[in-house]
Amino acid sequence: RDIHLRVAPGEVLGIIGRNGAGKSTLLKILSRITEPSSGTAEVRGRIGSLLEVGTGFHSELTGRENIYLNGAILGMKKAEINRKFDEIVAFADVDQFLDTQVKRYSSGMYVRLAFAVAAHLEPEILMVDEVLAVGDSAFQKKCMGKMNDVAESGRTVLFVSHQLNQIRRLCNRVVCLEGGRIQFSGPPVDAIEFYENSLLTPSLADKKKEGGFLFWETTAGGHVIKDTSTPVTIQILFDGKEPINNGHLGVVLYNDQDFLVAGWALENVQMHSGRQAIFLTLPHLPLQPGIYSFQFGLFNNGNNLTGGRLLDLWHATPKLTMDVPLHSHPQERWAGVLNIAPKFHIDGDHLDCLS
Repeated sequence: RDIHLRVAPGEVLGIIGRNGAGKSTLLKILSRITEPSSGTAEVRGRIGSLLEVGTGFHSELTGRENIYLNGAILGMKKAEINRKFDEIVAFADVDQFLDTQVKRYSSGMYVRLAFAVAAHLEPEILMVDEVLAVGDSAFQKKCMGKMNDVAESGRTVLFVSHQLNQIRRLCNRVVCLEGGRIQFSGPPVDAIEFYENSLLTPSLADKKKEGGFLFWETTAGGHVIKDTSTPVTIQILFDGKEPINNGHLGVVLYNDQDFLVAGWALENVQMHSGRQAIFLTLPHLPLQPGIYSFQFGLFNNGNNLTGGRLLDLWHATPKLTMDVPLHSHPQERWAGVLNIAPKFHIDGDHLDCLS
């Protein structure tokens, strides 16, 4: 409705909003799956799209046949598809099922192959909907890496997701939709803050604008941790206009790559209105050196899965800095997230367990 949107070549555009805001419909219009009820949509360039499960493939054809069919639809010659074929199959990890009709694929297999086809057949514009949520975390990470490769090659990406950390990491501009209209367009950090504020009730949103009613501090060395064995107490301050009954407080910790490191929850929260504090004590934080960020979510009358009402969703600042010695593998690819000091012991006299 009254959407005026221009996406430049090479731009990575994130599209966020509540369920029913029009995100998927917008991508279907741009993919020429759905005709706009009014106005026009002009797309210049070859489109590869991965929308809802079930679109894009012919269910009676095999995986192999669908790869060639999609390439032909994109205007590619058979020789071009042949050059990409092995790469597509390896990415999707469906080589044992290539000659099986895709109607017999699981939803995960279907999405893996559909994404591999959409991303590897060199579209000038790649459109991806929330369908990636069907895959496991390893596949999602692989897809994010591939979309980043597509973006870095100068092609255009349109990405719809409820995973705001993925949006923040991948996109260079984000639009927030509500009721089929663009409510905000701008840098990812600003757009996500606008969206999160829009989820709050009006009275609490006003309170948040005044400075927020969830904020935090640590009791061990401020926001810089010098020793992984040091207990850390996080004080979460609440200043609300209404009491909390059967509430839910969620706390999650991310590293600087937006990887979810840990999460904790306090259920059945009972608090009166006004200013109070919740204390979360971590006996130790065995984390790699680096910068980490907390996110707090506070619900009333349940949680996000039981219909609770979101009061505040807040990315904490300042961030937590781990200024600690490195105990794990010195090579980053093997280091992982944890920073645990092991004790190795070699004993050639006690090998009974190996005999």
